[in-house]
Amino acid sequence: MAARVTALMDIVVRTNQAHSAALPAIRQKIAEIDQQLGLANIRTMDEWVSNSTAQPRMNTVLLFIFSSIALVIASIGIYGVLAYSVSQRTSEIGLRMALGASRGDIFRLVATEGVRLALTGLGVGLVTAVFAGKAISSLIYGVSVRDPATYALVAGLLLIVSLAACILPGLRTARLVPILALRNE
Repeated sequence: MAARVTALMDIVVRTNQAHSAALPAIRQKIAEIDQQLGLANIRTMDEWVSNSTAQPRMNTVLLFIFSSIALVIASIGIYGVLAYSVSQRTSEIGLRMALGASRGDIFRLVATEGVRLALTGLGVGLVTAVFAGKAISSLIYGVSVRDPATYALVAGLLLIVSLAACILPGLRTARLVPILALRNE
């Protein structure tokens, strides 16, 4: 029993006609070459490109979704840590205000604490990103894993989110009435 084994091949046809109008002519030309050749996976170049980039596109969307969730969780964490720290230091802050610290000074105190926390996290994150870049390089399309502009953009965005997370605890602390803060102690 003889078996005919042939390799698969792709044929690319460039035409000015619509896909459906050109297909009968393409089938006829292939039948003229060999009656036993079959056509499979007939698609336009746009469909072929779309199918070949579907997985990287899905990876990008998932990476964006997960990084957005991580950004929200990080900002909630910074807010929570600052709010807890401020609540634990209410008497100290009340004392500072009783001794003459302005509301702006108190706000800066809380904001500085938050920024210090954020900068520490950014430092650890950047070092981790440099070393982990190789592991995720297959998921990133069109951007180098050591792209300084990307690192600067992400660090700037995280710093802005961290500052935004510091605003509410800072404003709440700046509105403290010193005598009530000291009385609660």
